[in-house]
Amino acid sequence: MPVRRQWFENRPVLKRIVFGLLAVLILPYLLIFLYLLPFIHPVSTLMLRDLVLLRGYDRRWVSLDEVSPVLVQSVMMSEDGQYCFHGGVDWAEMRMLVEDTLKGQATRGGSTIPMQTAKNLFLWNSRSFVRKAMELPLAVTTDFVLSKRRLMEIYLNIAEWGPGIYGIEAAAQHHFKVPAAKLTRRQASLLAVSLPNPIDRKAGKPGRGLRRLAGVIERRAQGSGDYVKCIYE
Repeated sequence: MPVRRQWFENRPVLKRIVFGLLAVLILPYLLIFLYLLPFIHPVSTLMLRDLVLLRGYDRRWVSLDEVSPVLVQSVMMSEDGQYCFHGGVDWAEMRMLVEDTLKGQATRGGSTIPMQTAKNLFLWNSRSFVRKAMELPLAVTTDFVLSKRRLMEIYLNIAEWGPGIYGIEAAAQHHFKVPAAKLTRRQASLLAVSLPNPIDRKAGKPGRGLRRLAGVIERRAQGSGDYVKCIYE
C-alpha cells in the first residue's frame, strides 16, 4: 500500500473532515435542481442567520405574476442590464473589474443577478476572492438550470430590503404600505436603487442622492422593453 494512502486511511478524523467539506461544496449544486420546483420557496443564508440569532424576519413569498412589472424592470436596469443576454456572469464586466483591481483602482461590485442569487442562497457577505471564486460556478450553474423567470422570482423573494425585511412583498408593505403588485414606477425605482445597501439606503425615506439615482433608473426602466423580453415573452 502506498505510504500516502495508508497515512490517509489511518486518520478517520481527517477523512470525515474531507468528506464533510466535499458534501458542503456539492450540496448547493443539488439544491439548485431542487429549486426548479415552483412550490419550493428557498431561504437565504442571511435569513438563516437571523433565525439562528433569534431575530426573526419578515418574508412573504409571491410569484412573479404578483409583482409589478415596473419593479422587475427597475431592478434589472439597476442591478443587471444584460440579465437576459448573459449566461450567469457578465464576463466583459468581470474582466474590467479584475483589471481595475490589479491597478489598485476603486471597483464596482460587478455582480449579476445570478451571482447575487447564488451568493444570497449559498454563500456569505464579504469582498473576498475565495467567495467570488465559489460564486462564479454557482452563478453559471444557476443560470443554466433555472429559467430566467424562475431565477428572477427567487432573487426578488430572498433579496434583503432592510433589517429583517426579505423579499419584494415584505419590502413593498414595509416601505410603502402597498402589495408588490401595486408598486408605482417611482416606488419601484427607489426599491431597486436601495438594493446595494438596503440598511443605509431606505427606500421609504430616501435622501436627495437616492431620489436622484431613482430618477435615472426610472427613466431607464421606461425604455427597457428589449432588455426584459426573457421575463415577459
